[in-house]
Formats: sequence, structure tokens, C-alpha cells
Amino acid sequence: MELSITALVLLQLCVQHLLGSALPAVSSYEFPAYRMQQYNMAQQKHGCTGAIVVAEARSAEEPSLTRRCVIMKVEDFTTEKCLEAQRQNAAAVLILLPRNISSIHPDRIQSFMVSESEILQKETFMPVYVAYEDEQLLYMYEEIKQTAATRTSSIFVRILRSMVTATAFQILVSNNAPIKAITNNAVVTLEGVLPGTVEDAPTIVITAHYDSYGLAPWLSYGADSNGSGVTILLELARLFQKLYSRPSTRPNYHLLFSLTGGGKYNFLGTKRWIEENLDHAESSLLHDNVAFVLCLDTLASKDELYVHVSRPPKPDTPMYSFIQQLEEVVSSRFPWVKVGLVHKKINLVEATVSWEHERYSLRRILGFTLSHLEDPKSELRGSILDSMSQVDFRKLRRNGIIVAEALARYMYKLKVSDVITDFLDSRLSSLMSFLTSIPRATQLLDKEPSHTLLVNSLEHEFKRYLQQVRRHTFRQDKRDPDITFFDQMNQLVVMYRVKPAAFDLFLGGCIAAYLGIIYYAVQNCGFLYTKLKASLKSKHQ
Repeated sequence: MELSITALVLLQLCVQHLLGSALPAVSSYEFPAYRMQQYNMAQQKHGCTGAIVVAEARSAEEPSLTRRCVIMKVEDFTTEKCLEAQRQNAAAVLILLPRNISSIHPDRIQSFMVSESEILQKETFMPVYVAYEDEQLLYMYEEIKQTAATRTSSIFVRILRSMVTATAFQILVSNNAPIKAITNNAVVTLEGVLPGTVEDAPTIVITAHYDSYGLAPWLSYGADSNGSGVTILLELARLFQKLYSRPSTRPNYHLLFSLTGGGKYNFLGTKRWIEENLDHAESSLLHDNVAFVLCLDTLASKDELYVHVSRPPKPDTPMYSFIQQLEEVVSSRFPWVKVGLVHKKINLVEATVSWEHERYSLRRILGFTLSHLEDPKSELRGSILDSMSQVDFRKLRRNGIIVAEALARYMYKLKVSDVITDFLDSRLSSLMSFLTSIPRATQLLDKEPSHTLLVNSLEHEFKRYLQQVRRHTFRQDKRDPDITFFDQMNQLVVMYRVKPAAFDLFLGGCIAAYLGIIYYAVQNCGFLYTKLKASLKSKHQ
């Protein structure tokens, strides 16, 4: 009798424990995920070549990851963990990205960017996906983390937890269509002019690339790189348009503004635009009398400004004079800002260039890039964490003022200029918000309606302030493309909640025990009744 009651109590406790550990989630959950970059350029393959995932979710701390989908947060992601998952033939890696990047510690952001840059240089068959965090995915993450933590416990505890409380998660990418190459991407470059007082006036080219780059194209918003360069360029166009609109203040210089596409892929748009102007156009401002080319790249942070050149400018050149004006503006108005000259020769053996001005240098046109980055391989130039949280608007405005005043001093031969008094904070903020409202990855800009609208809006902004605005659309040779992209960059992923096989065995054992107890009670009902009656009678006596 006592044995039966004890067994029933134990069974009830087990059932209550199971109910208490039930997930506050549906049995299946569908969410969007974004695949890692995949492209071929200069005979080299980059990114992941796989897309299909059917695997159980596991934490990166698990000792065995073979044929498992490894779940990591941004804070967990490192090159070493990704390579270890690849070494163990993991089925996939899923990175959980918070919607508010500012919630991540700056050191962790820097660490992730470094790992992201390193992973993008390699080719892997293992699919890598990124998904935004939500309640369901965070619950899954915590569950598999707890499961991984029990591996330090005794074997008995691990088996008991596996049988009673463990919950497994199955990750499935339902689209099993083969990945297809895309070679018909169009790269758009915009140009506009503020003409000087005479037709043969020297030309100053101001340019910036507008596309973005990161681990996943659909998550690449490129705020600092290079939304900052585009923002300053558009504000310069507005400011100098006011001066050029009056004959009394129009200088003896042409200002040629250019927004180039494909900047993250070896500055493909810049290369094709220069070729069209120099090799095919009968009349172009690039043909002769170019004073210098100013390339704006990553200017929304830090207190350093680096002037990147392919060769040191000679003292008697316009570029040397402008850099002098730039240094004078900084020393007189912003003495805490460090200005440095970085000389990097172009390696003709390499198939890629580091900065946009190198495209002009290869055609013997003097140019330089202005950036707060010293190293062209900086991880900030291609990261999905390069969001608005990385932008310091005070420093963005300051750098815009430095460029605007240096230009005005150079063109008007002035020591003091008032052109920058109208550098509007509200316009900088609205332009940056607009540029980071959608991802600007090159492979998306001519495919999605909202992305096409972005390029059209940039063209409209050019037409608002500039003259002779032209739109150059470059399409690749399908037989020998400069760059090959691939589809299936965004996928729907299904997360199923399942119990391990050990749980089925445990549940079966519990049911068998329950039926056994009921059978024993029915078979021995008379005996139990006699015992109970005798017990009650002895108590009354």
C-alpha cells in the first residue's frame, strides 16, 4: 500500500516538472534570416556557397557540433568559433543580431567586426545566417545554453535532464532550390557639375561611393562607410550651389560631383565611369586640366583625418596647396584633430585597389582619399554593425566644415571663409537617416523597388543643386563579368520544438509504471480493503 502511494506521488511530481518546463512558445516558429555574402571576383570566391539547413540547434560551447546548427549571439561570435564549427562539419551557423546595436558593448562590437572581416575573406560551404533577435529565438538560445552548461555535471544528471527536461530545436531552411549565379547586375554612377566662370577652368572632382558591405547584404546599412561620405558630398553640393548661382561669387573652377556604385567591389563603378569619360566621351571634364580628385570615405567618427595618397604631392601642385589649406583649417579651428598623410603605393600585381583615388591614379589623375581610417583594411569598412549608432554627428559636421572651408579657401584664395556657416545639422541627420533606411548592398540596388528608389532619390538630389546631371548605368559582360553574385540572400527559416529520443523512452516508462500501479491496485483490491479495514479497527480499539 505504502509502495503504491509513493510511486503515484513520484509520478505526479515528474508530470508537474514536465509541465513546469514546457516552453512558452509555439511548437514551430518561422522567421526571416539573411545568408552570408557569396560572390566571385578577380578569380577568387568569397563567402558561403551553401544555403540548405536541416539540423538540430546547438550552442557553440558544445563539444560535438557535427551536423548541428550552431547558434551564437553577436557577443559570442569569433573567427575561432566559426572555424571550429567548420572543422567539425557543422551543418550551419546562425548569428542572432540585436535590433538595437547600441546595446552591445563597444569592445564586443569591435571584436565582431574583426571576426566578420576575417570570415568574409574565406570561402566556406557551411551556410552562415544572421537573424534579428526576438522572444522566441532568445528563448531557444537560453535553452541550448543551459543544455550545454550541464555537460560539466555528472553523467547521471545529464541523462536525467535529457530524459525529463531537455528540449531540442530543429532548424530548417525549407527552400531547397539550387543557388543561382547573377551576372546581370547594373552599377549606377551619378555625376553633376557646378560650372566655373570660364569653359577651360580647372576641374575639382569630389566623389564618394554610396553602396555598403557586410556579412549579409540584407543587413548592410553602411552608416559611416560610406553614408558619411555621401552625406558630406550632398551638403557640399548644396552649399557651393549658392555661391555658384551668383556671378559675383562664382569661382574660376568647375566642381564635378560624382556618386559611384560598386565601391565595395573594387570600385567597379568608378573604374567604368573613368573609362567612359576618358576612352569614349569626346568631351569630358576628366580629359584635361583636372586640379585634383577628392574622395570622401568614412568620416563620421574619431578625431583623426588621414589624407591617403598614391604618391606624395609635389609642392607646386594644386593638390599640395589644398592639403595645406586643409591643415590650416584644422589647426586654426579644430586643433585637437590630428591630420596625417598616408602614402601607399599601388601594387599593380594585386587585382584590387584599396581606395577610390587609386582608380584615378592608375589613369594618371592626381587624387587622394580623406578618411578617419588609417588602414584601408579596417573592419569598419564592411560590417553589418556599421549602423547609426556608430555615427557621431558632431564629428561628421566638423569634418564637413573642414572640407568645405578648405575648398573655399583654395578656390577663392582666402584666409577666412563664411561658406560653412550654413552647414545644417538637421540636413545631415535627415540625409544619414535616409541613407541608412534600407541596406545599400550592390547586389540589391537594381533588384528591389525600394532600393531602386534610393538611387533615384540621389539623382533627384543632384538635379536639385547641380547642372548637367547624368546617370551612367554599367552592365557587366555576361561572358566575362567583373563580379558574380548569387541569389537566396534572404530565406524563411522554421524552428521546430522537439523532445529528444530519451524523453520518449522516459515517457513510455512513466506510462508503463502508471498502468502497472493501476493493474496491481485492481488485482489486489480485496486484499487492500481487508488491510485498510483491519488498520481502522485497530485504531478504534
